[in-house]
Amino acid sequence: MSSLICGSIAYDTIMNFEGRFQDQILADQIHILNVAFLVPSMRREFGGCAGNIAYNHKLLGGEPIIMATVGGDAGSYFDQLAKYNISADHIRELPEAFTAQAMITTDRDNNQITAFHPGAMGESHLNTVAEVINQRQKKQLELPKIAIVAPDGRQGMVEHCQQLADAKIPFIFDPGQGLPMFDGQELLAFIEQATYVAVNDYEGEMLAQRTGLSLEKIAERVSALIVTKGAQGAEIHTQDKKIEIPVVPVGKAIDPTGCGDAFRGGLLYGIEQGFDWEVTGRLASLMGSIKIASQGPQNHCPSQEAIQMQFKQAFGYSY
Repeated sequence: MSSLICGSIAYDTIMNFEGRFQDQILADQIHILNVAFLVPSMRREFGGCAGNIAYNHKLLGGEPIIMATVGGDAGSYFDQLAKYNISADHIRELPEAFTAQAMITTDRDNNQITAFHPGAMGESHLNTVAEVINQRQKKQLELPKIAIVAPDGRQGMVEHCQQLADAKIPFIFDPGQGLPMFDGQELLAFIEQATYVAVNDYEGEMLAQRTGLSLEKIAERVSALIVTKGAQGAEIHTQDKKIEIPVVPVGKAIDPTGCGDAFRGGLLYGIEQGFDWEVTGRLASLMGSIKIASQGPQNHCPSQEAIQMQFKQAFGYSY
């Protein structure tokens, strides 16, 4: 079964500053700020919500279809997708642009300064759901059973939600860090179009404030509202009950970057396979825990058998 994943593809450049930012910034001179940080270590990771979700979906045995825009510098990312046999058929390359990039500097106290360049992501509306459907029909390939609209260019998110609703493809609305781009009326429209909504606890509060709806009222308008809560696990609100999803403990938490995307990869897989919400939520939780034990969003690589074994160890039964 295949899932359509609309969202960003990005490079994450991560640098470590061995001092403290606060020691380099003079409070009484903030109006003429001019600082430079020596960063002895630097690494570049494959990231972006669509790329990360697809990677985890593929680990589970799914067939992700990424719909995204990248720049002329995306060659190594295409190689990464090919390495894991993830289709790039619906990734549009804009040679004159850069692929979206986050440049993150972390100090010794884990404070971060991030610069983000959206690049080609801002043109995500150039892709359409209709093109995906038409091309797959021509090639006699299976149409996506479910989709997700993850953080992306603003216009792209608006148009892709509408296009999925028009095509009657059930989808998860996952606003993530893009949520502040939309006002209350726009968010209400997304909720009406979506089959499911997925947010973290902070985004859930912001969504409630902007729409004027409580989480319970939002859950009444969709098949399920999924709220992740970090180390406290997750909650799945359906129209008739709330399901608590436990976190899966890890020996050592290395890096939380991409954990939410790993969770969503499990979420997509569980929904498309027809698992109940308890199993789907627990599988998603497990994928987040597997990811947090490794550095970077796409460096964990357990086999499907290993994932199944870890699920049974964590919950006492197989999915």
